Amino acid sequence: MPVASGPLDVVNAFVPWESVQDLRAWMPLGVAGVIVWSLWVYRWVLSRAYRPVSNTFVTTTSVVVPSFREDVEILRRCLATWLAQGPSELIVVPDVDDVECIEMLRRVGDPRLRVLPFEHRGKRSALGVGIRAARGEVLVLTDSDTAWEPGLLAAVQMPFQDPQVGAVATQQKVYRRWSSIWRVVADWIIDLRYYDYVPAMGRAGGVICVSGRTAAYRRSAVLPVLRHLEHEFFFGRRCVAGDDGRLTWLVLASGYQTAFQSTAQAMSMFPATFNAFVKQRVRWSRNSYRCYLTALWNGWLRDVPFVSKITVLQILLTPVTMGMALTYLVLSRMAPGWKGVLLALCWLMAGRLVRSVSHLRRHPADVFLLPLVTLVVILISLPIKLYAFVTMNKQGWLTRHADQTGGDGQDNASLGENIDLSGQRVVLDAR
Repeated sequence: MPVASGPLDVVNAFVPWESVQDLRAWMPLGVAGVIVWSLWVYRWVLSRAYRPVSNTFVTTTSVVVPSFREDVEILRRCLATWLAQGPSELIVVPDVDDVECIEMLRRVGDPRLRVLPFEHRGKRSALGVGIRAARGEVLVLTDSDTAWEPGLLAAVQMPFQDPQVGAVATQQKVYRRWSSIWRVVADWIIDLRYYDYVPAMGRAGGVICVSGRTAAYRRSAVLPVLRHLEHEFFFGRRCVAGDDGRLTWLVLASGYQTAFQSTAQAMSMFPATFNAFVKQRVRWSRNSYRCYLTALWNGWLRDVPFVSKITVLQILLTPVTMGMALTYLVLSRMAPGWKGVLLALCWLMAGRLVRSVSHLRRHPADVFLLPLVTLVVILISLPIKLYAFVTMNKQGWLTRHADQTGGDGQDNASLGENIDLSGQRVVLDAR
């Protein structure tokens, strides 16, 4: 039996492929991997050092809710969670044609609730109406299909004790994640964002997108820049979507910090179908490109913390880095045939497994979906982002339409039946 004379012989004894006989051929992939993984470890460590703000600061709050063709039962459920937390006022801005929602809201009979029907010209226009009508020191902007976990409103006010804080991001979760495989996938992806990325940026005071599903702003920081939110143009076209990223950067550019409060938790509806899932990701990617390229062009990126800078650059360059790595791995370094494909898939899934530790600690059963999530991440990073890049100036909501109730795959029927937050069947108030 021949004796192995060195490490390469040991490798060849198990993987006898010509492509791995010279380890130097793997050097470009290794260098790229070291850079990418070093940045991930850097943010992961910073996120572990994050702690939510805890104090007794309380101020007046105005909850502003733009609502367009929302399912009335979803709006009713979310409305109950907002009012239960004691805001100073709650302003809902429904489209004038949302007759059923308007009637439901007017029957509530709570003096804190103000209903301002408005002919929507996009979400930004409705936000402008609600913000100008608001009187609270802190504005809490929330989507009409987002419910609040107990304690959100109290927790989200705490960071505003610091006068340098202009906006606060909340912890985001997917409502009834197990009602659809695509909601499970979305929950996995969003979990990592809010456990491994946003805390690092929040700790430094530079969250780059305070998600509009539920976001808190200092009203005095928003009013001076509100017209720039309502009337943003990108290469001559009025921007319709991407209000949260735009408002975040307007606040950052004004010299404020943007914080993160993990104890303020919101539960949002996410698409239940693959088609709607892809549409949502295309819209988000378009918004990101417009938002971050504008920030780069205006020089706003210079003034944010280092961890925020590298996060923006990673988002912008994801198709490039992912595409180069896959191309080099599959076409240059892998042996042809099923063995090469298998090794490439194992390499990708191993990386995704390591990056998903934060999520899998909370949902260990999701590990069986690792192959699917790996493929979805590749789908988002390459074809979706590339398509979004070349069509970034195409404006539209994509998942909301004037002739349907609720977003694509996001109406009450997509949940299976009428179910409350505890997962039990309930009888909806028929008032």
